Parts: sequence; structure tokens; C-alpha cells
Amino acid sequence: MTATTHPVQPVLSARRRWTVLAVCCLSMFLVGLDTTIVNVGLPAIGRGLGVGTRGLEWVVDAYTLVLASLLISSGALADRFGRRRVFQLGLAVFGAASLACALAPSVGALAAARAAQGVGASMLSPVALAIVVNAMPDPKERAQAIGVWASVFGLSMAAGPVTGGALIAEFGWRSVFWVNAPVIVAALALSMMFVPESRAPRARRLDLPGQALLTVVIGVSVGVLIEGPRIGWTSPAALAAYALAAVATAGFGWVECRRSEPLMDPRLFRRPVFGGAVLGAVAVFVALNVTLLLTTLYLQHARGWTPLAAGAATLPMAVGATLCAPLSGHLVGRLGPRPPLVLAGGFITAGGLCLVGLDQGTSVHLLLAAYALIGIGFGFANAPITNTAVSGLPPARAGVAGAITSTARQFGSALGIAVAGGLVAGAGPAGLAQASRPGWVMVTACGLVLLAVAYASRPKKEGRRPSPTAETR
Repeated sequence: MTATTHPVQPVLSARRRWTVLAVCCLSMFLVGLDTTIVNVGLPAIGRGLGVGTRGLEWVVDAYTLVLASLLISSGALADRFGRRRVFQLGLAVFGAASLACALAPSVGALAAARAAQGVGASMLSPVALAIVVNAMPDPKERAQAIGVWASVFGLSMAAGPVTGGALIAEFGWRSVFWVNAPVIVAALALSMMFVPESRAPRARRLDLPGQALLTVVIGVSVGVLIEGPRIGWTSPAALAAYALAAVATAGFGWVECRRSEPLMDPRLFRRPVFGGAVLGAVAVFVALNVTLLLTTLYLQHARGWTPLAAGAATLPMAVGATLCAPLSGHLVGRLGPRPPLVLAGGFITAGGLCLVGLDQGTSVHLLLAAYALIGIGFGFANAPITNTAVSGLPPARAGVAGAITSTARQFGSALGIAVAGGLVAGAGPAGLAQASRPGWVMVTACGLVLLAVAYASRPKKEGRRPSPTAETR
């Protein structure tokens, strides 16, 4: 198959470029918001549809699992068939799936609609970023745009519980899906008016075997964590799932190493800096999603708070993330990724330690302080992780690095929900605080992982200056 080439796109005016960024950020806000907005509504969804914690985990993870599985392939499709076309298709699918979520009569229908949302979202996140990069050829302006992009993403993830709590208090749980409709309509109209069509100079081949195996690896790994408490960790079904995940992982590595254009080249992970950045991305989103789910269940079930009050309790997290994300980008530009990574790891570790002894009467002030610390850590984390991943590879592979770290983030989200839900599944209101303590230990451990990644990203010490003869070899 010969590669398809396309002419260079015309340079847009400054006003048009920043309008394109605004449209793409609008879609990115939706993707991040829907990753977390449902968390605060889980108790209300459970009451409305008559399901327990395990079923509710699938409502959250059906979205993130599909999103994590399809991110890289959706980017390849956009490069081949047109980024604006795939972006608009993603908006349409996301909007239709949101309406299906709002009308879902059962938890199974809701989980299926959430999976369809994940399909649409996979066409928005990497594709919109590619549109922004293509529209802004100047490196300095592009860096500013990506800084805005990272801030919007952090804000959307942290603002989800607050927004969800307010909507549920006023209109019920189905409103967290209805609210997507006007935003989708506006984004579609604006994209038709302002977003130019673009394609990659050389379109990548689709890697269908790699895509299928990656989906199996992610789906089975997270699925067995969700269903393990019900089916038993040593039951025949669980053992079969472990074996399938191991075989699929080995098969994925084998297939990808032998393809000329793999979905996710395993050889990239031979670079310790890149592998560390991907591990850091998983850790950050495990910590965030463990925090959000345990907070929602603890405040609403154990302490009897309303969804609005529980959502408002995460405001310190949202504020910390929003304020620190742009500061983190500034620090990366001036000092490199290590200082903000150290700050991210330190704050997340401190926040987790605040709640490892959580009980029924833990002070509200301590809760709010812990959420603020974790939010600050989250705000500092995203920019240096992306920078570390990209700088760990040749410039030609920067797009691949971004796609893999995006996949790692979503996998971390799904993993965090699965683990946190498994810890508290079956726990009554009186025992929920104690059951959640291992989750806060995990949040602390994620902060320590970030500190280790920061250590790995330290600048190499200069050795003895090579001789002129050696330099010319």
C-alpha cells in the first residue's frame, strides 16, 4: 500500500488560529468532563436503576476502557481521512451516545451507551490536538496553545464532580448527560465554520491486529479487577481471565515488534525516560480517580451528604488543578520537567497520607486540605509528563508519544475506578471509611511513583569532555 500525501495547508490568520483552538478546547473540555462528572452521580444512578457498586463501576469504566483502547487508531484514521471529518464524526457519535445515556432504562443500557460515548471521545481528544498543531506552525505560538490545551483538560477533569453535583441536585442524574447536547451542537456548528480540513503528509497504515489485542489487554485486565470480588480471585473464570490477559499482552508485543507501522511500538519503552513518563501518566490518573470515587461514596453513603455538597467538597481540588496547570507549563519551559514533577509527587503523596486513617468522623477541614493537595499535585503533573515523554523520543515520534501517554492516562482512570470500587464493594455506610483506607495508601504510592519518575528525568551529569578526535568519529 502506498502512502497518501497531501499538500501543505495554507497559513491561517491569528484570529482564525485561536478560534480553532477555542473550538478544539471545547471538545476537549467535554471529554475530560465526562471522565469524572459521572462519579458524583453514582449513588443517585444506583438508586434510580437499582444497582450496586459493581454495576456502577462499569458505568464509569465502559467509557474510559473504550476511550483508552481507540485513541491511537482514531488518530491514524484522522490522519488518513481528514481530521475535521473525523472530529465532526466524533462529536456526532458522542452527542448521540449522550442522549442514549440520558434515556437509558437499565444499567446495562447505560454502560453500553457510555461505551459508545468512549468511541466518540476517542475521535475528539487526539484529533483535536492534531488540528491545533496543524493550525499553528509557529513553535512558540504552538507551545502557548498546548499550554492552554493542558489547562483546559486539567480544569475539565477536576470540575466534573462540582458540575455534576450541581446538575444532579437541580435536575437529577440524567442531566449530566443532557447537558452535553447544546455543547455538541455549538461545537459542530463552529467546526464547520472555522476549522480547516487537514491530513497527515503521510498517512499511517491501520494496525487492526494490534488494535484488537490492545482492546483485549485493557478490557480483560480492568474487567477482572471489577468482577474479581464477585466471582472470586481464584475461581476458574478469574484464572481464565488472567491467562487471557497474559497471552494477549505477549501477543501484542510480538505483533507490534514485527509491524513496520505498529499501533504502539514496544521498542519505545526501551528508553527509560519515556517508560517512566508513561508510568507517571498511569499513576496520576489512578490517584485522581481513586480519590474521586472514594470521595463520592464516602461523603454520600457514609456521611449522608447530598450530591451537591459532595461535589462542592472537591472544589479545592478543582481550584488547585486549575491554578497550578499553567504554572506547571511555565516551570517546564524555564526549568525542565523535574521541578514540577517533584511538586506533583510531593503534593499527591501528602494528600494521600492525610486520609490513610480516614474514619466516620474525620474533620471536614482535613478532607478539604487533602483534596486541595491532590488537586495541586494533579495540576503540576500533566505538563511535565507530556514533556518528558516527548523529549524522550526523536522529534518525528512526538505525536506517537502524545498518543501513548493519552492512552496511559485513560487506562489509569479505568484502573483507579476498578481498584477503588473493588475495595468498597459490599461495605456498608458504617464500614466504608475503613474499607477505603487501602485506596488512600494507593494514592500515596502513586505520589511516590511520580517522585521516582522525577528522579529518573534528572539531567545527566556531564562526564569528562571528549577529545576533539573523539568528537569527530
